[in-house]
Amino acid sequence: MIRIQRAGERYPGGDPAAGIETRHALSFGPYYDPDNLRFGALLACNEERLAPGAGFDEHPHSHTEIVTWVVEGELTHADTAGHTSVVRPGDLQHLSAAGGVRHVERNDGPEPLVFVQMWLAPLTPGGEVSYEVVRDLNTGYDLPAAGAVLRVERLEAGTSTELPTADFTYVHVVRGGVSLGGGELGPGDAARLTGEKGLSLHATMDAEALVWEMRAP
Repeated sequence: MIRIQRAGERYPGGDPAAGIETRHALSFGPYYDPDNLRFGALLACNEERLAPGAGFDEHPHSHTEIVTWVVEGELTHADTAGHTSVVRPGDLQHLSAAGGVRHVERNDGPEPLVFVQMWLAPLTPGGEVSYEVVRDLNTGYDLPAAGAVLRVERLEAGTSTELPTADFTYVHVVRGGVSLGGGELGPGDAARLTGEKGLSLHATMDAEALVWEMRAP
């Protein structure tokens, strides 16, 4: 089964007056849809846009694997486990919240910040807080804690890549355009695949997409 979610169908959130604009793919905060709670291990897929100087003040997380992909600008991160970093386009950030951690996320740079943040449910709750940044990621990122693998697909116009055969596959188009199963997807569009085999992403123009491969818990 393939379910397409258009960029315009995402739930708007954030705090525009404070320079934070968010688009949620799944139920989040005050937005509740019992048919849109999660997909596989994926609990949230948020597109975030932060104006210079804007950010999220210190707030808690627990029992969540938080993966962030920076599209434009610079993301400044600090957490109560002692990790600090600046994450730039092409970098992947992974915070394993384990039993509990608090963090701050800000745009301390001079340009607008755009990033995609994805929350995944761990297979086993608890454990120790961990953090890493992978600079210039150009391969798959294995997330065994959630039974998932993230692939960053950068495709030139006219080229294709085969999608993984998995219990759940989630495709988020970051930029450009792709076709999938006869449908066209643009920036911010997403596809949820359940038990599909032999499908490919075809770039209708130069494109970048995030592809999650997830197994059933």
